[in-house]
Amino acid sequence: MATTIENLINRIQKEAQAAEFPLDIPVYESAKKEPTKPILYFGNLKSNICFLGRDLGREEVIAGEPLIGASGTLVRQGFYRAIYKKETEDKAKLQLIKERLILTNTVPYKPPENKAYGVKVKKRFRPFIEEFLVIHWQGNQIITLGTEAFRWFEFYSTKEEFNTFWEQGDRRYQQSLNITMTAVDEEDKTHEKKVSIFPLPHPSPLNQKYYNRFTAMLQYTLSQIEF
Repeated sequence: MATTIENLINRIQKEAQAAEFPLDIPVYESAKKEPTKPILYFGNLKSNICFLGRDLGREEVIAGEPLIGASGTLVRQGFYRAIYKKETEDKAKLQLIKERLILTNTVPYKPPENKAYGVKVKKRFRPFIEEFLVIHWQGNQIITLGTEAFRWFEFYSTKEEFNTFWEQGDRRYQQSLNITMTAVDEEDKTHEKKVSIFPLPHPSPLNQKYYNRFTAMLQYTLSQIEF
């Protein structure tokens, strides 16, 4: 019997409850959300494109959806524009993209003070994210947002190939890295999936080098992808 997405979410929560790790408890409490309940994804598991960020922010916890704060809204607006060839800031209209993509993160939780999770936490939750991307999500094209998200995939490439790709400067944002991901299901069966990774800078206002260019860079990347 195939593992359901609800079962995966429950197993992530069970792992989160097994041992403490950094969580922004006050934000979860103010949003009246259970801190160990993962906010895993938004979108359609049958879609062919995934946006992968680093982790959750305050707005994501409140909404119960990844990538819905200031940076995530830029992504959503850009994707809407690519589909409908027009702009919108209407939140209800932006929800229409739900059927055409998946939004997720390397860790489905919010760290205190928005500090990136360390290697230990990422390693702990990696098997669940692998299972989500390889087994549950049916697509094979992933746009990563920021260095942390892209480097999460270093595990599936040789060090030489990965570094050669990353050291191209801005050219890396016009290309894709092809990898083969693996995941193990509950019955210890290994699954493989070939995936193309399209890196983009993180669309944060703090990222002064790329923030004003992000929208155009996103449109170029989407023009290279079937969705």
